[in-house]
Amino acid sequence: MAVPAPGATRYARNGEVRIGFTDLGGAGGEPLLLIMGLAVSRFWWPQGLVDELVRRDFHVAAYDQRDAGQSTHFPDTGAASPIAAVLRRRSPAYTAEDMTDDAVAVLDVLGWDSAHLFGHSMGGQLAQRTALRHPGRARSITSSASLPGDVGSLGAARYVRLGTVARLARMKFPEGHDGDIALAVAATRAVASPAYPFDEQEVRRMAERDLVSGVRDTAAQSRQAGAKWHGGRLSQLRVPALVLHGAQDPLLRPAAARRTAAAISDARLVILPGVGHYLPAAVYPQVADEVRALADQAATAAPRSGAAG
Repeated sequence: MAVPAPGATRYARNGEVRIGFTDLGGAGGEPLLLIMGLAVSRFWWPQGLVDELVRRDFHVAAYDQRDAGQSTHFPDTGAASPIAAVLRRRSPAYTAEDMTDDAVAVLDVLGWDSAHLFGHSMGGQLAQRTALRHPGRARSITSSASLPGDVGSLGAARYVRLGTVARLARMKFPEGHDGDIALAVAATRAVASPAYPFDEQEVRRMAERDLVSGVRDTAAQSRQAGAKWHGGRLSQLRVPALVLHGAQDPLLRPAAARRTAAAISDARLVILPGVGHYLPAAVYPQVADEVRALADQAATAAPRSGAAG
């Protein structure tokens, strides 16, 4: 059977849900699965960061969460906004457990019995939760610019900067692909790193690749954000963990990262000075070095299950 070329869109299935993913290169290296956050697809992983990870001997793949990019999109459930969906008692369409199963479905198609998981924003929560729900499938987890995976709806509110959320919600651009790109650039600029130049051309290139834009799809965002977690606590995790967060993140307070790192045994916390919610190119080498060091730690650690029994 022919081996799909790196960069080609492939699909995994979790029941009726189809998950789009891409092999980003580095075959022969240690498997590393990238998990992007709310409203955006796998095309929002900067190529420069992927290149740094491949150079550090990782075989990198990335996928679209359900309701994003080229994965299955669900019918509208009528949630007024992502914030309203978070505050609901029940999941509007699917659970957070279902979303972790999507990640494992991708690992299965790639032929990876386990992998290092690197999630950004809501993807960080998903990396944490995947390691909890699927012991043995996560070699390590990197949670970047994220909330604690076991935080409840009301608990999450203390970490979210609601002023930024309101500012993003007020952004209006014309319908159509050009408007989607303009909105994506403006939204990314609003959460960028104040101490570093904003690379508008790089952001525009990523937005142009994202033909199924989720930036203005608040219905899909509501279903993703409203997916409830019924699983274990972070204190049960027994895999090497790295928690990254920008010191000047305008969307999520660094206290979220401190809570996550404190809850996971022996987790390493790295607060990046001058960095916002969107990682600037200047820190790609440092981030890749941290992920490499974590993988080396995992390789030398005694075998442990993903969660305490």
